[in-house]
Amino acid sequence: MSEKSGTFVVTHAEDESAVVRDVETAQVHTLSSNPGLEVHDVLEGTVSPEPPLEVAWEVVDVAERRSIEVVDSDLEPTTHEKELAADAEVGELIQEERAGTGEIHVFNLESDVEDAARDVLEDEETVARAARLEAVRVEVRRSADDGVLSVRYLPD
Repeated sequence: MSEKSGTFVVTHAEDESAVVRDVETAQVHTLSSNPGLEVHDVLEGTVSPEPPLEVAWEVVDVAERRSIEVVDSDLEPTTHEKELAADAEVGELIQEERAGTGEIHVFNLESDVEDAARDVLEDEETVARAARLEAVRVEVRRSADDGVLSVRYLPD
């Protein structure tokens, strides 16, 4: 095996080791040591397998490191987000780019808005998607009365 460069999200972290996942390929790498990483950190850099067995990996270069905050907001989706949902089929995902960096995802749901919000908050893919979008904050908003769930991938 050879070293691999990319964007990795930290899915598990302990004092002595960490697990990172490539946000493009979903390949998982167990690090033999933890260079101060925490869950939801994003690492843009290079990892390399450690000889002789090459089952554990080590971080050999860090181009950038940031943390992604996932927030369960008590705010409702914006009027614009509710309008997007109203024009969508039930269960349909609407994706809209934000001005600048980031994206907004809006779901029109008839019911189970709370369950859907919890799923988004707990899903590792939410953080991986934020890393791909270069976001540092994910804000989940919902309105059970309107059946709308919005996920905002924000640059800051």
